[in-house]
Amino acid sequence: MKLKYFSAPYLVWMVVFILVPLLMVAYFAFTNDNGAFTIKHVSAVGEYTNIFVRSVWLSLIATAVCLVVAYPVAFFLSRMDKHKQGTMLMIVMLPMWMNFLLRTYAWMTILGNKGIINHLLTLAGLEPVKLINTSGAVVLGMVYNYLPFMILPLYSVMEKIDKSVIEAASDLGCNSVSSLFRVIVPLSLPGIMSGITMVFVPAISTFIISRMLGGGSNLLIGDLIEMQFLGNSYNPHLGAAISLVLMALILVIMTVMNQFSPDDQVLM
Repeated sequence: MKLKYFSAPYLVWMVVFILVPLLMVAYFAFTNDNGAFTIKHVSAVGEYTNIFVRSVWLSLIATAVCLVVAYPVAFFLSRMDKHKQGTMLMIVMLPMWMNFLLRTYAWMTILGNKGIINHLLTLAGLEPVKLINTSGAVVLGMVYNYLPFMILPLYSVMEKIDKSVIEAASDLGCNSVSSLFRVIVPLSLPGIMSGITMVFVPAISTFIISRMLGGGSNLLIGDLIEMQFLGNSYNPHLGAAISLVLMALILVIMTVMNQFSPDDQVLM
């Protein structure tokens, strides 16, 4: 049997669940209730520029925090003995086994005005602080939920870096800092780019985290799209237009990032 027949199920899946939905989004974005062509809804997306800017900004912050936290974790994981790596990776993935909604609810309990943190502050004789319904809470929720998506690609790349390469750098006069920035970071760039993509894309389109931890004052693109399909301001044409612009924005950002991505090669 020819190889192309084995790819038929995947091609059917792509057409039914990727191509057709994209065409439907484009159709609704450029038509009105009567099915006539219009760019009114796409033009109206400009009215929500502040929401787009806020979404991109918070997503970039969350992605940067994930990178800073995940990089040393992934490095130490990659340098562990093989029999310990499996256990540590399971611990990293353990929160992902719990429902996404429940994990976010847990942070509501922790950050609430009468939550665990403020309760501890009160017991210590300090004034409670506003943690919930803030931009910081949204970023924290993003970091907590998407951190494993940054650790895993970094670990998969770092694990392939031969220890002798780092030892050779030390023999040639590199200290720990020089070895990090002149050897380890360049070799792990493919993992960095993959991790940034895997965190930034879901972060910019999230709506559960911003709704539950950010309140109404931290509306993101995902919330705006949901409102057009499920809220009182039902307008699927505008929702499709916003979705189309969001896809184009993500495509542009990923294209720019790929210009800085090296060949996916690691010295062995």
